[in-house]
Amino acid sequence: MSEEANPYESLKEQIDDAAAYLDADEGVIERLKNPERVLETNLTFEHDDGSLETVRAYRSQFNGDRGPYKGGIRYHPGVTRDEVKALSGWMVYKCAVVDVPYGGGKGGIAIDPADYSTDELERLTRSFATELRPLIGEDRDVPAPDVNTGQREMNWIKDTYETLENTTAPGVITGKALDSGGSEGRVEATGRSTMLAARETFDWLDRDIENATVAVQGYGNAGSVAAALIEDLGATVVAVSDSSGGIYDADGLDARGVKDHKAETGSVSGYGDAEPITNEELLTLDVDVLVPAALENAVDADLATDLEADVVVEAANGPLTPGADDVLTERGTWVVPDVFANAGGVTVSYFEWVQNRQRFHWTESRVNEELERTITDAFDGIVEAYEREELPNLRTAAYVVALRRVVNAYEQGGNWP
Repeated sequence: MSEEANPYESLKEQIDDAAAYLDADEGVIERLKNPERVLETNLTFEHDDGSLETVRAYRSQFNGDRGPYKGGIRYHPGVTRDEVKALSGWMVYKCAVVDVPYGGGKGGIAIDPADYSTDELERLTRSFATELRPLIGEDRDVPAPDVNTGQREMNWIKDTYETLENTTAPGVITGKALDSGGSEGRVEATGRSTMLAARETFDWLDRDIENATVAVQGYGNAGSVAAALIEDLGATVVAVSDSSGGIYDADGLDARGVKDHKAETGSVSGYGDAEPITNEELLTLDVDVLVPAALENAVDADLATDLEADVVVEAANGPLTPGADDVLTERGTWVVPDVFANAGGVTVSYFEWVQNRQRFHWTESRVNEELERTITDAFDGIVEAYEREELPNLRTAAYVVALRRVVNAYEQGGNWP
C-alpha cells in the first residue's frame, strides 16, 4: 500500500492542512494525529464442523477529549491496524464538526462475512465482544455498525456485554434493532445526511438540485438511501454501482427499484434496460453530483483528473486521497467532505444513546427533524469558516471547525497529565 493510499497517512495530512490555519500548539496537534490506544487481538472461534479458526481484530480509541469514544465495527478482509486508526480519527472530527459530544473510535475484524454461516458469525462476534468488554461501556466507548455489520451484530454485542457485566446497558452500543433499544431513523441516517449535505450545498451555490444528474458509487445502505432521498428532491439518478459493477441510464433509474433488484439478485447488475458500466466509468461520468459511497481511496490523483462531476458528496469514509483532493481543489470541483456529509449515522447514534440513557423513545419525525437541524447548523458553520478565513476548500473548513473544538476541549481540561 503506497503512502498516499494509506488511510492513516491521509488523515494526518488532512489534520496538518487544517492545523496550518489554527493558532494551536504543535504538541497538541501531534497528540490529535495519533490514537490514544489500539487493541489488536486474535479471535479463535469454532466453525459449524467443529474446527477452529483464528482471525485478527482491532479496536482503536483515537481521542476522548470531547466525550466517550464512538465508532463502528466493520467486517471486511481489508481491515488493518492503520485503517481502524484512520477511521477512528475521522470519527473524532466527524463528531466535532456536527458538535456531537463524543470522541472517536473504530473497530473491525479482517474477514469476509460471506464466507461464514450465521452461527459462525455469532460465535465470532460474541468472542470479539468478550475481548472488547474491558474497553467499552455507556460512558467509555460506544460501538456501532459499519461495513458488513448491522442490527444483528450490535444485538449480539449488547447481549454478550450485558450478560458478562450482569446488567442492563442498552447504551453500550448503537445501531441496534428497535426492540433492543434502537432508534427510529438510524438505518437511513447516513444516507439522509448525505442528501441534506447535497441539498444545502446546491442551495449555497445557488443551483437547483431538482434537475441535477446524480451518480452513486457503492449501493449499500448509505448509497441506496442517499440515492432515493436525493431522487425525492427531484434529481435524476443516472448511474449506480456496487462491487459487481455498475448500471447507467441517461433517462434516469428508479433508485428504490434498483435497491429492490439488488435485494433479490445480490447486485445492481441486470436492472431493467440499464446499460452496464464499470466503477471507473461511473466515477468519471459528466454528472452534477457524484456520491462515492463505497470504501476509502476510491479516487486517487490520476483518476481525479478525469472526474467531470461539479459536486462530490462523500457518503463513504475517505473515498478521495489527498492527491485527489488537491486536483479537484485546483479544478474548482466542490467536495463536500465525509466528516460532514456522512455524519448522520453518528448523529442518530447519539440520539439513540440519549434515548437509551433516558429510557425514553423518540418518534421518527423527531429524529429526522433533529438530524436536519444538526446537519444544516453544521453546514452553516463550515461555510462561515470557509468564507471568513478564506480557506482552500470545504474539507479544510470542516477540519478547522472540528480541530478548534477538540483543541479547546483538551486545553480546557487543564492539559493533564
